[in-house]
This record gives sequence, C-alpha cells and structure tokens, in this order.
Amino acid sequence: MSLECARILSKPKFPATIIFLTVAGEEQGLNGSQHFAQMAKQQGWNIEAVLNNDIVGGNKGADQEPGVVRVFSEGVPVAAEEKQLRQIRSLGGENDSNSRELARYIADVSRAYETGVTPLLIFRLDRYLRGGDHRSFNQQGFAAVRFTEYREDFNHQHQNVRTENGIEYGDLPKFVDFDYVPTSPGSMQLPWRRWRPRPRLRPMFGLTPASWKMTRRSRGNLRGREWLRSRVAGDQQSQWEHAQNLGNTTRATLKLSKDNVIFAVRAVDNEGHPSLPAVPVPER
Repeated sequence: MSLECARILSKPKFPATIIFLTVAGEEQGLNGSQHFAQMAKQQGWNIEAVLNNDIVGGNKGADQEPGVVRVFSEGVPVAAEEKQLRQIRSLGGENDSNSRELARYIADVSRAYETGVTPLLIFRLDRYLRGGDHRSFNQQGFAAVRFTEYREDFNHQHQNVRTENGIEYGDLPKFVDFDYVPTSPGSMQLPWRRWRPRPRLRPMFGLTPASWKMTRRSRGNLRGREWLRSRVAGDQQSQWEHAQNLGNTTRATLKLSKDNVIFAVRAVDNEGHPSLPAVPVPER
C-alpha cells in the first residue's frame, strides 16, 4: 500500500515535501520512529502531519468490515507542558489536540472524495494497552494519527509461522485482503495531492461573545477563512457541525455565546481547499 501510494504521489508536483518513512525497532520500543522524530524536532522541521499505517492488510475474517478503517488520535497532547495542561483543562480542550483535528480533517476528505473506505475516528491514542510509531511524533509535539483495519486477527500478529490444532499462525500473504489494501489509508491520502500548505493560524479569542483575531497573517493562495463550531453538549464535538465563511478578515465577532460551543478557524484557498482547523487560545 505504501509503495503504491508513493508511486502515485510521485507524479504531481507539491508545494511541500512528502516523506515515505520506514522505521525499525517498533516492537523494541519505537526505536526508529523515536530517533527520527527527535531529529526532526531538534532540527526544527515543520511537520504538518504524520500518517502511521500500521496493520492495514485487511484480514479476511468473517467479522471484518472491509469498508472501514480506524483512525486513532491522541486527546490531551502527551508533549503538553504543565501550563498548557492547565489551559486545556480550564477551556475544556481535551478533545481538540492537533492530532484530533488531523483525524477530523481525514474524515472531511473522505466525505469530499469517493475513497471506498470510511474512516472510523477512535478518540484514543491507540488500541488498549498497545502502541505505534505515531506516538513518537506525538511525544515531540507533532500531529500524528494511526490507520488500522477495523478488525485485527491476532493469529497473524506476533506469531511464528506454524499450524497448531488446525489453526494457521503467522503473517502470510495469503491472509491479506488485496481488494482492501489499495482502498484503505493509502487511497484516502491521494486527494491530499491538492492540499495546499496550511496557512499559519494562531487565533486568539477575547471575552466578548465569540470574538477572535489573528496574531499572524496567513500565507499562501488564500480566499478567506471559515469559522467552525460544534455544540458543547451532546456528541462532544466528534465532528465540526457548522462552517461559516468570514471572508479574508483577521478579526470577527459572532452573535452567540462562545461558552455554548467549541469553535475553531480554518483558512480556505482559492480552489476551495480548507486547512486544518486551529482552535483559538485566550487572549489573556
């Protein structure tokens, strides 16, 4: 799947760099990804998103859902310092990390393009008591998510190839669903070929009702900005429910109480492609 993704994405031109990374030592402590993520942090790399494809072979078991891929994302950032943690708790931002906004963005892409697979957003860093290489990038403060098939077959994970009591163990090609593989996370990434660099958003909100301003102007081929909101109650903002175009402005005041919603701002380029949402921080 990764090789096919790289083959297709090698054809168009991009305004940013895309890296296809294979790492060693995941089972020994995320050694390869940890080394790379630490290097990127030390060298000041501007990593927009890390997409970790881990267990996307689509086993052929009867309980499998071939039209679904799980997308795991962390909530409270593991890299947050104590001051940031206090702010997150105070504002109720436990569900609005950069990784979680990346997961929502992936769901938006899936709705906008026919991919054959629907992302199931799992608002948890990873499966229970298990981990993956995206965590290494989360630890360095980067947005990172994990793609994993809907139902795993543990007979084909961490097993020596063997047959016991009529059960075949091990990770073998004959257990892979090759109809699922090309339509799983890889194809979901293909529409990103039209994704423009994310205009750098740092919105801040004041105490007046739902007002915000930009602390830095956005860069790039910008058409305008959209204000996003979701209800605080009910579904706990699993998805953004409402978008309102604000034009190319750096300041806006909206006629509602910000205490009743969670809201964010995103940029939109001239071709209609949105950026990742940015959740405002308090002005004071």
